[in-house]
Amino acid sequence: MARNAVVQGDNENASFDAAWKDVRGDEEIQFNNITPKPPEPPPEWWTDFLEWLSDALAPAAEGLVAAWPTLRIILLVLLAAGVLTLLWVILSPYWQDWRNRKPKAEEEWRPDQTAARRLLEEADVLADKGQFDEAAHLLLFRSIEDIEKRRPDLLRPSNTSREIERFDSLPETARAMFAIIAGHVERGIFAATPIGEEGWTASRNAYGEFALADSWRKPKAGVK
Repeated sequence: MARNAVVQGDNENASFDAAWKDVRGDEEIQFNNITPKPPEPPPEWWTDFLEWLSDALAPAAEGLVAAWPTLRIILLVLLAAGVLTLLWVILSPYWQDWRNRKPKAEEEWRPDQTAARRLLEEADVLADKGQFDEAAHLLLFRSIEDIEKRRPDLLRPSNTSREIERFDSLPETARAMFAIIAGHVERGIFAATPIGEEGWTASRNAYGEFALADSWRKPKAGVK
């Protein structure tokens, strides 16, 4: 068995030597160090161009270095302006929506004076005929129309007069006057109690305060 092992070892050595000779004999494999050939120098016209370009840009580069403190401040300002502009573009729709929800100015809350006086004239014609219920109804309906015109987001078709008179968005005095008119009309409808001349007079005076006086003007903070 020892002899077989020796023979097998000799065969392996012979095979390795043959393989090594084959590798060394392969001309496509490089075994010796070769010094790389230095690159060709650039053409003279290219060198001349680079020198000219360097001379031309040198003053600009020196000026940029000298102005860098000021230029840095300008760049920071532009960056801040860009950030603020971006924030405005993102947030302006939300700000506009919030602004639209704010109560309108005092002058916009007051009903149109000419239309209010014309309404009272129409109601007076009905009252002169003894139609006090119809006259009070006219004042109530026109008051609701006026509120709906100025605050279309406030009223719903299902809102009753009692609900409208409790709206916090209406000035306090205006709500009180509206409640007087609505109270007389509701008693005429649900209690079958005719409004009569006295109820009509109270309703007319209430609408006059509601539409023509300062009842639409919201009190300023701290003023009672």
